[in-house]
Amino acid sequence: MKNLKFFMMSTMIGSALVLGACGNGEKEGNGNGEATEQLSGSVSGDGSSTVAPITEALVEEYALVQPDVKVTAGVSGTGGGFEKFIAGETDFSNASRPIKEEEAAKLKEAGIDYTELEVAYDGLSIVVNKENDWAKDLTVEDLKKLWIEDGTTKKWSDINPEWPDEEVVFYSPGTDSGTFDYFNEVILEDADIVKAATLSEDDNVLVQGVQGDKNAIGFFGYAYYLANKDTMSVVKIDGVEPTNETIESGDYTPLSRPLFVYVKNASVKDNEAVYDFMKFTLENAGDMAEAVGYVRSPEETYKEDLKALEGLK
Repeated sequence: MKNLKFFMMSTMIGSALVLGACGNGEKEGNGNGEATEQLSGSVSGDGSSTVAPITEALVEEYALVQPDVKVTAGVSGTGGGFEKFIAGETDFSNASRPIKEEEAAKLKEAGIDYTELEVAYDGLSIVVNKENDWAKDLTVEDLKKLWIEDGTTKKWSDINPEWPDEEVVFYSPGTDSGTFDYFNEVILEDADIVKAATLSEDDNVLVQGVQGDKNAIGFFGYAYYLANKDTMSVVKIDGVEPTNETIESGDYTPLSRPLFVYVKNASVKDNEAVYDFMKFTLENAGDMAEAVGYVRSPEETYKEDLKALEGLK
């Protein structure tokens, strides 16, 4: 994720967001003129690669406020993150889809209570190679025809006879990804994805694949498109391009979706560092989401989640 991290930090440099300068005293400012108690300890998380840019940005800024708290966040995909969460290996789990019933059942069986926190909105972006000057606007039905396995060799000309009679090259998030799950739900409708697709949990692999082949098409979170928009093109879906405005308004449908962090209740109660980092996340997720290319959730959502978090103490 180095390319995205460089973009993310470059975007954030010069931001008006001031979270407080780091000092060596017991207390320091938190940006609101209040003293912040200095903590130590560790916080562990894993999960969605889509949510990762927000978390990475938060971790960078949190280190300025609480330098003695070590926050780690892996990127195993939403499903992989939940597996570690269920196993009791992490304090929080990033997810680009709501938790599944079977995952919730396993957490209950393991005796792990959790709370869902919404951190931002994303517009799942369909992208093509920069040299592709034909597939500028696709319908949901076009996406189904392209991406659902039906035993045929997929060609661009299958969508429009005037388009190239060349095979489409597919790049998709892996099956542990919440982005894959969401695409599967709203586009594939649980049908099999085209067998020719290259699947990867690493979104940078998908980016490089689309960049390297004129006939490529892929999909991933909006921030990854923004980080690479000079080297690929985004496709309008039913005439609507994903932008902050269309994602926030809901006009970019059905590919707009909320992004989540699931936190273990016991970790919040027993580990002050976990509570503090989650509180910091909710207080700053909107700004960080916008800094890395996503869309902030309504302020009321953050307030409600903060109240829920405080109730776990």
